[in-house]
Amino acid sequence: MKIDLSNIKNIIFDLGNVLLNLDFDASIKAFQKLGSDGEVLDHKNAYSHPVFYNFEVGKISPAEFRTGIRRILNRPDISDETIDRAWYAMILDIPAKRVKVLQELDKKYNIYLFSNTNQIHIDNLLQEFKAEHGIDFPSLFKGVYYSHEIHDRKPELSSFKKVIELSGVKPEETLFVDDLEKNIIGAEQAGLKTLWLKKEMEMAELF
Repeated sequence: MKIDLSNIKNIIFDLGNVLLNLDFDASIKAFQKLGSDGEVLDHKNAYSHPVFYNFEVGKISPAEFRTGIRRILNRPDISDETIDRAWYAMILDIPAKRVKVLQELDKKYNIYLFSNTNQIHIDNLLQEFKAEHGIDFPSLFKGVYYSHEIHDRKPELSSFKKVIELSGVKPEETLFVDDLEKNIIGAEQAGLKTLWLKKEMEMAELF
């Protein structure tokens, strides 16, 4: 099944579990090995601590985030590199077939990215993507909007309004693609057309 893109001029893609494969449990397990007692970083309440939210909206620096993790784990001895490695464990790969689809779509549409993410993840991902695919990841898009840079995150209506304003798109001509229903609802409230990419769906087969 292919998506009907008639009357669409712009497509805004989410990153995680749309373009990028993720394994949230990998970071949970990595932190637990470093000393988590399971209350903050268990499978039910993972990443509920304010330090994760504050890092995602750019309220704290990577150094402050690492300090927060040391407090959560009660491990003041853990190195920056060890924390970054555990935090990045959830990041897997961006398959070549999805990259190819983005490049094909770019010939007909304005392609954007809007992701809830953070500086540590993006800094590492950009390096790995360049090494694997031979191109710069941001070059696939007309505009890239990261939550930690715009200081707002999905599913907040304000975050979608910021992206619409920054990109200059008309919502009625714009398709937003995300894997989380709550983000789809937020996008629809902002007037965007939406595609909820459910678990069994593959982005590269729909466009």
